[in-house]
Amino acid sequence: MTADTRILIADDDRDQRAGLIELVSGLGAEVLEAETGTEALDILRRWRLRLALLDFHMPGCTGLEILITVRAEMLGVPCILLSGEASDILLDSARLEGAHLVLRKPFEPALLRDEVRRVLGNAA
Repeated sequence: MTADTRILIADDDRDQRAGLIELVSGLGAEVLEAETGTEALDILRRWRLRLALLDFHMPGCTGLEILITVRAEMLGVPCILLSGEASDILLDSARLEGAHLVLRKPFEPALLRDEVRRVLGNAA
């Protein structure tokens, strides 16, 4: 990985964010955090990122709305959406809008870590 490898972790639940940070720590990436969808969009627009891990339900805007914006503004950041409550219809919508991966919480930590490693390896 290069020194400018950055991952955004956006989740309104502090414990979930901390768990995700712990999960990807050691992969050689700098982690930026957002508590709201609005903060996540600001970070996505300001920073060069290699990956965004987005909770589906956040204040400000949803992970799906962020995904649509990333695509519309051609920001080129792969997005993995995580949800504990989203319906199959919403999850399918995220896939159709170009989500790199959509996972239901709880998920197997190794699955996410391996996918993050794969995306970062391809981007480096």
